[in-house]
Amino acid sequence: MSALSHLGGAPPAAGPPAAAEPERRTGRRRLTAYLLLLPGGLWLVLFFVVPLVTLLSASLYDPSGSVETGYTVTWHWQNYVDALRDYARPFGRSFVYALVATAICLLLGYPLAYAIAFKAGRWKNLMLALVIAPFFTSFLIRTLSWKLLLGDNGFVVDVLQALRILGPDGRLLATTAAVVTGLTYNFLPFMVLPLYASLERIDHRLIEAGGDLFAGPFTTFRTVTLPLSMPGVVAGTLLTFIPAAGDYINAQLLGTPKQRMIGNDIQSLFAAGVYPTAAALSVTLMAAIVVLVLFYVRRTGTEDLV
Repeated sequence: MSALSHLGGAPPAAGPPAAAEPERRTGRRRLTAYLLLLPGGLWLVLFFVVPLVTLLSASLYDPSGSVETGYTVTWHWQNYVDALRDYARPFGRSFVYALVATAICLLLGYPLAYAIAFKAGRWKNLMLALVIAPFFTSFLIRTLSWKLLLGDNGFVVDVLQALRILGPDGRLLATTAAVVTGLTYNFLPFMVLPLYASLERIDHRLIEAGGDLFAGPFTTFRTVTLPLSMPGVVAGTLLTFIPAAGDYINAQLLGTPKQRMIGNDIQSLFAAGVYPTAAALSVTLMAAIVVLVLFYVRRTGTEDLV
């Protein structure tokens, strides 16, 4: 019998197990993480999920309705078939313009990003500021500026006519070239910045190692620099292609009805109150872009970007 029993005292109360305190700390951390995610989650629900569900339901409205009489959801899937049948040309034209503009942005943006990352030296910050500078001006004003530059009496047309590249009656405004030029200019920074970020992270010793192994500059670029910069290439092409495919400002201001993109038709249909067709085109455009993005990312082997 213990001394405590002789003295008539009770044994001390057993404390909580040692593992309980770490579990409480883990639970508090988990709760804090959820609370920090709550504002962003609410934002996504209110401004992404709700509009998306609304758009999906609008695409299934009864097409016989109108703004005056109202619309009802009748699960009219034929809206998608009718929309694609009636607007197949601007739909395809949008993807062609976006692909061409993205390719030009890549051809122009990669050398620029390479020069900023590897050759700019103390001018690096200035060159990055010049790339970002167009964002300080309205998208609309930038496009209107191109309308003035490419006008029939503008400097660009006068120079091209003087060089005999354009005929006396040749023009740039209201052509496919003008629309693609506007898309390329407006979305070029979206290509340059991811490329620069990817190139900046490359260890220069790897490029030097290519030279030490007797590889020429082109071989070193093809086997070392380009593969290591592929995440930037993929991110830049996606950030350029996606908004370019849905754009309508450039086609509206720099083109004619022959250059109308699907964004122009969606905007016109919504403005006219033809909600089922406009919503069906919007959903189809989003779905097509998602499919193309997933296919592209898988083909390039950069699934970790999405």
